[in-house]
Amino acid sequence: MDQDMRDSLMGALEQVIDPELGVDIVNLGLVYDVDMSEEGFTVVTMTLTSMGCPMGPQIVNDVKHALYELPEVSEVDVKIVWQPAWSKDHMSRYAKMALGIR
Repeated sequence: MDQDMRDSLMGALEQVIDPELGVDIVNLGLVYDVDMSEEGFTVVTMTLTSMGCPMGPQIVNDVKHALYELPEVSEVDVKIVWQPAWSKDHMSRYAKMALGIR
């Protein structure tokens, strides 16, 4: 996968907003990796802010919906992982500013 395609995938994922925090999952640092095969099979490796996150299923559904908007994507698999554990250190400067975190 070339850098332009990776940028397109990450751009689509930036449209997915965490409903509890109101910031996109990329800037929150929830997306650890995204990969796509030549056939369009796309794998997103990500985490959630907590293991008991009640919005997890909705976020996963929103990830799939956002990626299926790209014509190159034929199938999406979202892998939720807990290692490394998410912390506010994963957040972008933008996300920290939006949430008032230093």
